[in-house]
Amino acid sequence: MKKNLHVFASESLVSEFTLFTNDDIELFHAGKHCELYRLFGAHVVKNDGLTGMYFAVWAPSVMQVSVMGSFNGWDKNSHKLIKRTDHSNIWEGFVTGVIEGEMYKFVLTTPQGIEIEKADPFAFAAEHPPHTSSVTRDLKYKWSDAKWMKHREQKNSLQAPISVYEVHLESWRRKNDDTQPMTYSELAIELVSYVKQMGFTHVEFMPVMHYPYFGSWGYQITGYYCASPRFGSAQELMHLIEAFHKADIGVILDWVPSHFPGDAHGLYEFNGTHLYEHPDPQRGYQPDWKSYIFNYGLHEVRSFLLSNAVFWFDKFHIDGIRVDAVASMLHRDFSRNEGEWTPNVFGGNENLEAVSFIKELNEVIYKRFEGVQTIAEESTTWQGVTWPTYSGGLGFGMKWMMGWMNDTLSFFKRDPLYRKHHLSQLTFSMVYAFSENFMLPLSHDEMVHGKASLIYKMPGDEQQKFANLRTMYAYMYSHPGTKLLFMGGEFAQTTEWNYKESLHWELLQHSPHKGMSNLIQALNKLYTTEEALYALQFDASGFEWMVANDDINTVLVYARKSDTQKIVVVLNLTPVACENYVLSMPAKGSWKVILNTDDTQYGGTDFCKTKSYKTSTKAADKKLNVIKITLPPLSALFLKQ
Repeated sequence: MKKNLHVFASESLVSEFTLFTNDDIELFHAGKHCELYRLFGAHVVKNDGLTGMYFAVWAPSVMQVSVMGSFNGWDKNSHKLIKRTDHSNIWEGFVTGVIEGEMYKFVLTTPQGIEIEKADPFAFAAEHPPHTSSVTRDLKYKWSDAKWMKHREQKNSLQAPISVYEVHLESWRRKNDDTQPMTYSELAIELVSYVKQMGFTHVEFMPVMHYPYFGSWGYQITGYYCASPRFGSAQELMHLIEAFHKADIGVILDWVPSHFPGDAHGLYEFNGTHLYEHPDPQRGYQPDWKSYIFNYGLHEVRSFLLSNAVFWFDKFHIDGIRVDAVASMLHRDFSRNEGEWTPNVFGGNENLEAVSFIKELNEVIYKRFEGVQTIAEESTTWQGVTWPTYSGGLGFGMKWMMGWMNDTLSFFKRDPLYRKHHLSQLTFSMVYAFSENFMLPLSHDEMVHGKASLIYKMPGDEQQKFANLRTMYAYMYSHPGTKLLFMGGEFAQTTEWNYKESLHWELLQHSPHKGMSNLIQALNKLYTTEEALYALQFDASGFEWMVANDDINTVLVYARKSDTQKIVVVLNLTPVACENYVLSMPAKGSWKVILNTDDTQYGGTDFCKTKSYKTSTKAADKKLNVIKITLPPLSALFLKQ
C-alpha cells in the first residue's frame, strides 16, 4: 500500500489511494511499462485497515470519471474517481466494501457534458455477451506445472519438433445437442486427451480474450486482459493450460494487436476522442474488418499493448503468441487503393511506428520469458521477419509460410494429368525456405468462405481425394519448417468449418476418415522421433533434392538430414503406379519403408507391400547405391537406412 501525495480530495464516496509510483508514471508515458495490469483496472486492496476495491483508468481530456456498478445501484455520480495532479491523466480511487463478482463500468464526462459508459480496458473478467459490463475478479491461482516451465525451453526450441493443432474452442466439440461450447474445465479433460493421442506437440487457441461478437471467431476483442467468459473463469483457463503442460504439450495463443472493434463499450473513442486508435482514418480504420487500428506512435498505447502481451505469458504461463495480421500493421497501404493512404516521412509505405513497436514487443518477450516463441502471421515479402532486431529484423521466432501454403494447395487442386507442368509450385519453396524460420500453416482461413474443406480441394473420385490429401500431408510433414493444422483437417472433415457447430466427429466411423486420423498420428510420431525431420528444419544443410525435375512421371524425391541421419521421401503425384522406379540412394545398404501413405491402416490400397529395399551396383546406368522401387498411385514413401 502506497499513499500518494499528488491527488486532491473528493466529496464522493471514493478515498484517496494509489498503486502507482513515480517510476510507473514515467514508464507508462514513455511507452515502456510492461506490467500495467498490476496497476490499472480493479484490484482488491486494504486501505487504513479497510478492504475494498481500487479502481484506476487512463482518461485524458475529460471533466470527470466515476465508477458505477452493482455495488452502488449503477449510480453515475456517487463514486467519482480522483484525478492525479501530476498530468498523468489517470483517475483513481478506493471504494470501501466492494468485493469480487461486482459488475461495473466507468462513466467519462466530456468537456461538452456528454457521459460515456465504458468497460474497463484492464478488466480481468466480463459479463457473458450480449451483456457488456466488466466484473471485479482476481487472478489468484496455485500453479502445478513447474516441471514443464523448467524444461519448456527444450520443447519450444527452434531445434525441436513443433507440430501445432489449431483450435477454435467454441466449435471443437459442442455439447447439449450441439447448442453449447465446452467449458475450459471440460476441455482440460477431452481436448488435452485428444491432442495427446494425436501426437501434436503444441495447441494454438484462436483468441480466448473477451470478444462480444460470436461471428468474429475471437478476432474482434473488447477485453484484452479478460479470458472469454463463454467458457468459464480465468482460473479455469489457467487450469486448461496447466493440463496441457502436464501432458507435455505447449500452448500458443492468437493475439490481436492489429485492430479492435467499434463497440460502444470498448476501446473505440474511449474518452470521446480517438484515444487508442489513430486519429487519421487512413491510418486508424481497417476497411477489411471494419475495425480500428491502434495508434502505435502513442506511448501510452504502446504500454497498453506491451503489458497485454506480457500479461498472458506472466499470468497464464503460455508458451507463445501467434500475432495476427502482422502485414496489416507493417504497411500503410494494406488493403488500400491509390489515394487512400499517405506515405511515411521517407516516402515509403512502411508503418514506421508499428515496425518500432513490433521490434520492441519481441525484445520484451524474449528478454522476460525463457523458452517461449512469438510467431508472425505475415503474408508479404517483408525481409527479416524472424531475423534478430540487432541485425535489422523484426525479431519474431517464426513466420507463417503463406507462399508455401498457397502454392501447395494450388498444386494439389490440379488434375494430376496436368501436374507435370507445375512441379515448380512444389519445388519453388526451397528457393526461399531458409530465408526465415518458417511454420507451414494449413489454418482456419483455408477452410471457410467457399474455399471448401481440405478433402474437397482435392481432385478425383473419393478414393483419389483421400490419397491426394494423404500425400499432401506427407509432403507437409517432410518439408523443412514447423507445422500447423487446423482442427478437422486431421480426419478430413468433408464440410467447411462452421463456427456455429461441432466438428463432424461422426465421420470417424468411416474407414477413410479413420485412416486419415491414423496417418496424422503416424506423421506426428515420425516428425517428433526422427531427428532428420526436425533437427535442421531451418537450415539448408537439412534438405537435399534427389529428383526435382521428373516431369514424365511427376515424381519428387528429396532427403531430410540431421548430422547423423538421413530420411528419403518419395512422392508419386499421379494416380498411376510407378513400378521398378530407379532411384540412386545416398548410401548403400538396406533402406526400410518407415511410412507408406498407401498403407491400408491409413485408408490406402496397399498396392505395394515391400517393406525394405537393398541397394545394388548392377543397375543398367552403372550408378552405385541404386534401388528399384514400386511407387503406389498418389502416395508418399519415407525410407530410412
